[in-house]
Amino acid sequence: MIQQERTEVLNREPVRNRKYVLYWMQAAQRAEYNHALEYAIEWANEQRKPVVVCFGITDDYPEANLRHYYFMLEGLCKTKKALEAKGIQLVIRHQRPDLTAIELSRQASLVVVDGGQLRIQRQWRQNAADKIDCVLHEVETNLIVPVEIASEKEEFSAGTFRPRITKKLHSFLLPLIHKKPKVYSLGLRLGGFDISNIDKALASLHIDRSIGPVTASHGGTDEAKRKLKNFIRKKLDGYAELRNDPNLDYLSNMSPYLHFGQISPLYIALQIMNTKSPGKEAYLEELIVRRELSHNYVFYNSKYDSFAGLPPWAKTTLNFHRREKREYTYSLKEFEEAATHDPYWNAAQKEMVITGKMHGYMRMYWGKKILEWSRTPQTAFKTALYLNNKYELDGRDPNGFTGVAWCFGKHDRAWGRRPVFGKIRYMNAAGLKRKFDIDKYVNTIKAIETSE
Repeated sequence: MIQQERTEVLNREPVRNRKYVLYWMQAAQRAEYNHALEYAIEWANEQRKPVVVCFGITDDYPEANLRHYYFMLEGLCKTKKALEAKGIQLVIRHQRPDLTAIELSRQASLVVVDGGQLRIQRQWRQNAADKIDCVLHEVETNLIVPVEIASEKEEFSAGTFRPRITKKLHSFLLPLIHKKPKVYSLGLRLGGFDISNIDKALASLHIDRSIGPVTASHGGTDEAKRKLKNFIRKKLDGYAELRNDPNLDYLSNMSPYLHFGQISPLYIALQIMNTKSPGKEAYLEELIVRRELSHNYVFYNSKYDSFAGLPPWAKTTLNFHRREKREYTYSLKEFEEAATHDPYWNAAQKEMVITGKMHGYMRMYWGKKILEWSRTPQTAFKTALYLNNKYELDGRDPNGFTGVAWCFGKHDRAWGRRPVFGKIRYMNAAGLKRKFDIDKYVNTIKAIETSE
C-alpha cells in the first residue's frame, strides 16, 4: 500500500463507476518507482478496471524550447513501451496537461496525479480539481519526503531543514513494490498524439526552436539507471573530495532525469544507501537535504522566481549597494554570447550552451559574477534565471530557481561587507585557481566548442 502521507485529495467529488482509473502523468514521467502509478493500479485492481495513463504536451510551457522537448520525448517514448509491457495504455495529447486530464476523466472512476510544487504545476492541478467530476488524488513521488511533511514552513537554510527532514526519513526510505493491473487497457480506443517518430512529432509542435537538442545526453529511465550504475561503480567513492573539480567529472549527472521525473529520487537513494562507499553521505546530503530544501522554497515562497522572493537581509544589503559603480557591466546579449572579459566565466557559459549543463561549482561562480557585472541586482537575478532556464536541461526546476537564488543570499548567511555584493557571499577567479586547474577547464570547453 502507498503511504497515506504521500496522498492528498484535491476535490470533493466521489469515486464513480466508469470505464477505467486514470493516472494523469505530469511530473513523474516513468513506469517504475512511481508511487502515483502504483496507487492508480491499486485502485484499479480493487475495482477490477484497467488503468489508463495520460500525458498532455503543451506548446507553451514557460521557457521550454526544443532542447527540453527533445529530451522529454526521448524519455516518454521509452516510458510508453514500459507501460505497455504492464498492459497499460499511455494516451498522449497535444494539449495543455490539465485539459487532457479533464477530457479523459469523463470516462474515469477516479483520477490520480503526481505531485508538483512549481506555480504552473499547482495551477494545472487546481484547475483540473475544479473541473473533474470524480475524485482527484495527488500522490507525491518525486520527493522522498512530501514537502508539507518535511516542514510546515519555508526553511531558512539547510541547517534548519536537515534535522526536520532527517527524523522523517525512516518512514519514507522504503522500497516500492511494483504491481501489474489485473485488467489491461491496451485495447481501449482513446486516440492520441503519436511520438514514435520524435522528429516528426516535434515538427508538429509550435515551440521555441532557437536552442537545439544536445548530442551527449539522452532521455529515458534506462539511460538514467545506466549513468547511476556507472556513477556508483566508478565515482561515488571519490565524490565527497573530488566533486568540485570540473576537470574530473565526479558528478552523477542525475539532475536532468530527476527534473523530468525519468528516475525516482527514492530509487537513487536506496541504490546509494546499499553501498559501503565513503562518498554516500555526501551524495545523500545533496540528493535529499539540498534537493528537497529547494522544493520547500518553491512551495512556500510564491515569489521564488523573482528578486522579491529573496530573504529580507539579502534584499536590504543588495539594494543598499545597488548604485555602486561596477568595474564591468554587461548586457543580457553579451552574457548570453559569453562576451565578457573573463575567460573562466565565458567557458562556463559556453559549457551550458553547448552541453545543456554546467558543472555545479562553476555554476556558483557564474551566478556570482552575473550579480557583480550587472547594472542592478534585480537585473542580475533576471539574467541568471533566464540563461539557466533557457540552456540547462534541468532548468525551470526547483533546484534551478534555488541555485540562482543562492547566489543572491538564499539559504546562506551574511558575510563581510564589500562593494556591490554587500553582505552576500563573494567568489572570485583566485578561488577557482586554488580549487583546481581552471585553465585546463577552459581548454576542455574550447575543445568541445571546436568539435561542434
